[in-house]
Amino acid sequence: MDVSSATLRVLCQIAESGSFTAAAAELGYTQSAVSRQAIALERSVGATLFERRTDGVWLTPRGLTLLRYARTILASVDAAERDLTDEAPRTELVRLGSVFSAGPVILPAALARLARTAPDVRVSTREGTTPGLARALRTGSIDLAVLTSRPPHRPPDGESPRLHLTAVQDTELLVAASATGPFAGRTSVHVDELVDVPWIASPSSSAEPLLGVWPGLPGRARIVHSARDWLTKLHLVAGGFGVTTVPEGLAPVAPAGVISLRVEGAPAEIRRVFVARLPGPPTSAMTAVTQAIAATGRP
Repeated sequence: MDVSSATLRVLCQIAESGSFTAAAAELGYTQSAVSRQAIALERSVGATLFERRTDGVWLTPRGLTLLRYARTILASVDAAERDLTDEAPRTELVRLGSVFSAGPVILPAALARLARTAPDVRVSTREGTTPGLARALRTGSIDLAVLTSRPPHRPPDGESPRLHLTAVQDTELLVAASATGPFAGRTSVHVDELVDVPWIASPSSSAEPLLGVWPGLPGRARIVHSARDWLTKLHLVAGGFGVTTVPEGLAPVAPAGVISLRVEGAPAEIRRVFVARLPGPPTSAMTAVTQAIAATGRP
């Protein structure tokens, strides 16, 4: 088998991006160039590495095997380059992914704690959806992911082996409303009162239903604004343009003019926050980051 580090980087990028076109955009290549390198790599190893599906490109079992070795090889190449240029890092990097709702509260608190308890650990972060972050863990492009689930708390993906999950906290879902709107001065609302109100929701798909509309709402919700960004959603709420759902932990950082309401007349909606990683022993840095995140869920 005769492969170059450049070809291995193409393999890693295809695994992370999920398509030849997206990988080409990240690498600055043309789509045809990435396709040619993928074909050349398969010929070199004598095996099918990529499965072309309607929903993108996935690595075959042999492709995943090569990916593990590619990550190790490229890490060694990068380390050698740093040593030769006298730029060897003194800290250990942990690549952390998180769902959008974790950013405003969990990440700042965890990183602040980590700076005190493990200053030799450096963290890079990226946001994403649960399916996207689970895939990033599988392909090795991130080390840890802060994810959420709803009962009955199934695994974040159906791949094998299952990801290792560390529960951080359970948080209740609330409704955010304008402090000067029809629910002014209240701390709760009956679910029937939410049927005809305007909702501000995040874009959703069958793979990733995102927060926005109360899950147990009777009938069809009237969605007037769609926004993924939490700050946008909450400022729209403060302006009186609709209501949205928020995890309880987000309530303290909501902008002025927003109140949080518990929903009566329906079962409580509980979301579990957990840290996911690949199975196997974690590095000491990964353990330190997980512990810092878990500490945010304790009083």
